[in-house]
Amino acid sequence: MEWLHLGPPPSTVYLVHGEPEGSDALRDRIDRELGWTAVVPRSGERVLIC
Repeated sequence: MEWLHLGPPPSTVYLVHGEPEGSDALRDRIDRELGWTAVVPRSGERVLIC
């Protein structure tokens, strides 16, 4: 969680590595502790990052 504070808060955090259970747990923790939007994309899902 500490590395998330290296810059200004992002509009969305995309969690794209790790096992599904771990990714879901981290997503929930980011939401709960930081109040940020965190997303675990589905396999094969494309996300446009601008």
